[in-house]
Amino acid sequence: MKQRRRIYYTETQKALMWARWRQGESLQHIAQLFDRNHSSIQGILVRTGGIQPPPRHRSRLALTLAEREEISRAVVSGISIRSIATRLGRAASTISRELRRNGGIHCYRAHQADQLAWDRALRPKTCKLVRNQDLAQVVAAKLRLQWSPEQIAGWIKHAYAVNKDYQVSHETIYRSLYVQARGALKKELLEHLRRERAMRRSRYHTQKTDDHGRIRETVPISERPATAEDRAVPGHWEGDMLCGSGGSQIVTLVERQTRYLMLVKIGSKDSETVVNALIKHACKLPQELYKSLTWDRGPEMAQHKRFTVATDVKVYFCDPHHPWQRGSNENTNGLLRQYLPKGTDLSVHSQAKLNAIARRLNERPRKTLNFDTPAERFHHAVASTG
Repeated sequence: MKQRRRIYYTETQKALMWARWRQGESLQHIAQLFDRNHSSIQGILVRTGGIQPPPRHRSRLALTLAEREEISRAVVSGISIRSIATRLGRAASTISRELRRNGGIHCYRAHQADQLAWDRALRPKTCKLVRNQDLAQVVAAKLRLQWSPEQIAGWIKHAYAVNKDYQVSHETIYRSLYVQARGALKKELLEHLRRERAMRRSRYHTQKTDDHGRIRETVPISERPATAEDRAVPGHWEGDMLCGSGGSQIVTLVERQTRYLMLVKIGSKDSETVVNALIKHACKLPQELYKSLTWDRGPEMAQHKRFTVATDVKVYFCDPHHPWQRGSNENTNGLLRQYLPKGTDLSVHSQAKLNAIARRLNERPRKTLNFDTPAERFHHAVASTG
């Protein structure tokens, strides 16, 4: 596989990243704008803890690139420093210092000098918690008590109402934690926040918008037929994705009545790929043994309507954060970890290998089946439909 060329983002592209991040978009959505993986965007944002640095601008007193190009042409022509200064309306000491800092008369290059001046001008504003170490110690002590930055800022406002030097906003505390270059609060204090993250998220990050993890036109599990709920008849399945390292995943399908397991190899976890694999797999089963499919609310099933149209299999979705509503599938996924441990690359397994693993599990007696095997129960169901 040919490695993609490394991309160097422009300031305009970075500004777009930050704008989308503030709006609450996921890293993956932002990365798709540049045809990259989310880690490419995360590397940019995590440098400052997910907090956009303030825009930089040049001082009105600084030499411009055009002036530096004029200096460069003048020294090549042998014009004296005083003459250059007069021509530019600058002090002779300014021109002399400019040349001395950037290689001297014989090595001066305008673009190189301009970039070095821009780099040297980077002087971050000193954080209030750096200037006031006593205040920083108060904040750190409260963080260790699991107080939130907002609670700390509010408490300080009342406790030190008469001392303006002790006033600090919760945003300053967050910035001191996530932007370690400030040197005010130790990174270890992050573990005392309620949600330990590598970088700050937008306040809009968890809002459920139409393009932020929400699957449209879902049919809730409460509308699933009673025969599926009480496992009275076979043909109702539960599905999920089993995750491995490097973003590798496989589809796991468990029949509710018999606990029969089937594994499906997929090339990627996007909805189109997953649904195509499920449609192809559905053709392997008699229609009488594939009446419904219950899934969680993962984005891989965003194209569930296309799956239903192609297979005539209805898809029901669990309530948010209710994995036990697919209990058979959750339990079987746990059993699968004996053969497919966490942290291993699942993409290395062929469909034949996955079939062999499923067969091993299906031929193990299950207490819930009165020590019959899922294979025995499922084959009996197949015979009954024939």
